Amino acid sequence: MLVAAAVCPCPPLLVPVIAAGAAPELDAARAACTDALGVLAAARPDRLVVVGPADEGGAGPYPEGTPGSFRGFGVDLGVCLGRERAAEETRELPPSLAVAAWLLERTGWSDAPIEGMGVAEPLGVERCIEVGRDIAGRAGRVALLVMGDASACRTVKAPGYLDARAEPFDAQVARALGAADVAALRALDTGLARELKVSGRAPWQVLAGAAQDAGLSGALLYEDAPYGVGYVVAAWS
Repeated sequence: MLVAAAVCPCPPLLVPVIAAGAAPELDAARAACTDALGVLAAARPDRLVVVGPADEGGAGPYPEGTPGSFRGFGVDLGVCLGRERAAEETRELPPSLAVAAWLLERTGWSDAPIEGMGVAEPLGVERCIEVGRDIAGRAGRVALLVMGDASACRTVKAPGYLDARAEPFDAQVARALGAADVAALRALDTGLARELKVSGRAPWQVLAGAAQDAGLSGALLYEDAPYGVGYVVAAWS
């Protein structure tokens, strides 16, 4: 069953070498992510599952040891999901899971075996719930690291330009994640999330499925939109 969860944003800019001179702008977000991963470690899980958004080609499972890189963002930096080496034919991690792998390496995760799951945006609510239930049943004590961003429409310079619906949507998400409100996450408007370029909708609903009967409480550790994109960090235990 699910014993803990951490929710983190997944912009490659979290990696300081990619952000370069702008790196200090996300120092608070990085610190919050470190705190959230500490909650996972404290739960002493048997298995950690990392869930993040991916395109259709990147959806599906990733075994421990799967490599990833940030070369697509102009930086020659590689990461690995956990410590074991995967088979050489393994595909690379999608960007969201590469960011997760970087966070785990940065905090020295060694508390449980890891596996990854890429979730495509079109995945419907009920299927997300089913995936979450399946994940929660994979070990006696399962922890989730859930990657994803809120809206990308908070300012005129945001990737999706300014949309007046973005801020209230993000506030709804922050409340739900901060309160471990499974019903509120399940009820998120998938169409609106798509229009607001929300990458975290499907991963959050996978979390809702995994946490349905877990009785976890939540804490909101960070919420801001420094680049016009909503970033939320929360911990459930």
